[in-house]
Amino acid sequence: MISHYQDVPSYITRDGSTIRELIHPGHQGKGKLSLAEARVAPGCVTLLHCHKRSEEIYHVTAGYGRMSLGDEEFLLQAGDSVRILPGIPHCLVNVGAEELRVLCCCSPAYSHEDTVLMNGS
Repeated sequence: MISHYQDVPSYITRDGSTIRELIHPGHQGKGKLSLAEARVAPGCVTLLHCHKRSEEIYHVTAGYGRMSLGDEEFLLQAGDSVRILPGIPHCLVNVGAEELRVLCCCSPAYSHEDTVLMNGS
């Protein structure tokens, strides 16, 4: 299974980030995990959300962000990685001058149905 970045369209997820699903069983067939690139523009924030079943790993590839993860809040920069367990509320704020880019690995694979916005949606 292979995907080419330029061939993968982006879309807006429930949390408001722009996502490009690089690997997803919905596109490449069988499998249990997904890998996507999320982009957050300078000064923008993703909506506080959690996932009912999916565990995630965020790996920052560019930019600077402030992450809320449960009761914690901390700064992230390129090279940093964060593990997010199911049910833990989280969001990102781009606090830098350039686009914040994050690789997001989810298992099971990302789905809108598994994403719960903290405002109850």
